[in-house]
Amino acid sequence: MQPEAAPGAGAILEVRELEKRFPVLRGLLKRRAGYIPAVENVSFTVGRGHTLGLVGESGCGKTTVARMILRLLAPDAGRILFNGRDITELADREMRPLRKEIQTVFQDPYGSLNPRMTVGQSIAEGLSVAGIAGRAQQRARLEELLGMVGMSPDGIDRYPHEFSGGQRQRIGIARALSVEPSLVVCDEPVSALDVSIQAQILNLLKDLQKKLDLSYLFISHDLNVVGYLCDTVAVMYRGRIMEYAPADALFDSPRHPYTHLLLSAIPDPGRPGRVPPEDFRTGPPEDFRTGPPEMPGTGAGCGFAHRCPHVAPRCTESGVEMEKAGEGHYVRCLRLSE
Repeated sequence: MQPEAAPGAGAILEVRELEKRFPVLRGLLKRRAGYIPAVENVSFTVGRGHTLGLVGESGCGKTTVARMILRLLAPDAGRILFNGRDITELADREMRPLRKEIQTVFQDPYGSLNPRMTVGQSIAEGLSVAGIAGRAQQRARLEELLGMVGMSPDGIDRYPHEFSGGQRQRIGIARALSVEPSLVVCDEPVSALDVSIQAQILNLLKDLQKKLDLSYLFISHDLNVVGYLCDTVAVMYRGRIMEYAPADALFDSPRHPYTHLLLSAIPDPGRPGRVPPEDFRTGPPEDFRTGPPEMPGTGAGCGFAHRCPHVAPRCTESGVEMEKAGEGHYVRCLRLSE
């Protein structure tokens, strides 16, 4: 079942049944002995001018999804539609004009900037791509971009090591905005920052969204951050989306046990309907490697069954599909049909 865009928003990005597997190589000859299903049957929609939060534990496949949307990785199956155009199999030459429309903000603000280039030089690379070539024009645009993210124009001729982490992330945002994108992929953009600085960056992203009519795909492991910024949330576990809902519905009425587990980590005991974290089973996760790479897609059963407090025999025997649980609310759980 394909989740829809947020109410009142046309879709700027549609991801349909996306899949990605990485081979497992063994032996001296590095022969393929299996595969790791990093992303399995992932579908979601980002509404124009809205924010979709992609949330889950480390290793669940969030960044792999982002890299496929940015066409840094080729998907094994599925489709990616940007503004209604299928970009899944476009050649690099065909993708080049679209890269201005889809930009990214990285997790590590220092690692994303070249330490040998000044702030102005780093941002000016994007301005050259956008066709702003004159030195006076570039200088004016650089000052405008830095002012837009709350930075002084004096920083144009300074180097990244001269700034704090929050300031470097503002520079990264200015660089992403330099080519006037319509979709920004934010990959854990505040996780490396202090809590007080996180709030400033999140408020900046909100303000820029209103001012520039931006759409965000916001990747995070922190539900507090996601709840503040995002209109819709997709919860991922082991490469699959387990729950997809408007942010208010997800926080007020979570339906999947894994969502309950994530919410239980938030220090807010006043929220109703949460399963205490001690009720979840612990132990090593099941092996990701499931046979030779030529075998077809998803395995049987729920990937969360080994940790779920409500597990039943059928949870490990039959396939689990997304089912509608409410307006814009979808859940991958067999308990929904009970």
